Amino acid sequence: MRKLLIGAAMTMLVAMPLMAQAEEHGVMHLQSSDDIERVDQRLRGALEEKGLTLMTVVDHAANAEGAELTLPATRTFIFGNPKVGTPMMQCQGSMALDLPQKMVIREIDEGVRLEWNSPHYLAERHSLEECDLPLDKVAGVLESVASAAAGE
Repeated sequence: MRKLLIGAAMTMLVAMPLMAQAEEHGVMHLQSSDDIERVDQRLRGALEEKGLTLMTVVDHAANAEGAELTLPATRTFIFGNPKVGTPMMQCQGSMALDLPQKMVIREIDEGVRLEWNSPHYLAERHSLEECDLPLDKVAGVLESVASAAAGE
């Protein structure tokens, strides 16, 4: 039994980097060993495939360079689906602070890290408890998009 438990624990530890992880502050993340251009291309494709509208991409490294500063490649993708976001904002107008949805891709020593807000965290942050919203479905779509972008 002990070997079985140790084996299960080791499997979880090995698989953890591949699974989306939530941090205390509501930021989900995945990592990819691919370069940022490849992750960028896959993220754009995954957003399109899911029917999400890409509104803009903010290139923070280019902006830093314009101010004579340096930053590893860091891009914020701003995207959404008004059929999903609008009911959230109807429930609580402050949701407009966090919508449209964002996903950051940034270079780190180990590759590229993808980060996004947990919709469950946003619902708590904006007191959406009274609203009947498909938060699990939204979370699944975001994780699917991130997984595709990461190359999983």
